[in-house]
Amino acid sequence: MSSRFSRYGILFVISAPSGAGKTTLVDALRKTSEFVYSVSCTTRPARAGEAEGEDYQFLAESEFTARVRAGEFLEHAQVHGHYYGTLLKPIVENLKNGRDVLIDIDTQGAANIRTSKDEFICQALADVFIMPPDVDELRRRLTKRGTETAEQIEARLAAAISEMESWAKYRYTIISRTTEEDLQKFRHIMNAERYLSRRLIQK
Repeated sequence: MSSRFSRYGILFVISAPSGAGKTTLVDALRKTSEFVYSVSCTTRPARAGEAEGEDYQFLAESEFTARVRAGEFLEHAQVHGHYYGTLLKPIVENLKNGRDVLIDIDTQGAANIRTSKDEFICQALADVFIMPPDVDELRRRLTKRGTETAEQIEARLAAAISEMESWAKYRYTIISRTTEEDLQKFRHIMNAERYLSRRLIQK
């Protein structure tokens, strides 16, 4: 970019129903240095293989609720008896320093960000929904993982179908194919957002 121009960072928010390929896509994006990945906070216990500060920031419920009262979260929600949230300060600091931020979040969290009263956040936002090609393909992907019973898969499918109804609320929708295709499509979105005239700041 010309030395006469700079820009603030972009807040890329990715959502998808379980099995749509979001985790694989985000893992591929995290291997690059093009984004700062926003690590969410949670009050649930760490699972086997999860690392503090990499998968989540694990907080005691008392600390989490104190931070909610202090207004430190961009968004937060209670899911299955545990709290989850995204801290606002590090996101704003990175965006103001011109670094793009990537958030992997469910449709409820994305909706909370989309309706934020923070104008700077709203201007920075570029939200992307990963849509499975169809329900049969989603069932096939969930079954292929081999980690859940038939009943659990059907429950996930029911939740996924509900989440899929949110696609039109997002600025972009990627119909998921292969990981390589999804990554290429996301990069097209990323580049388009980076070249928006309204994002440029002339020195």
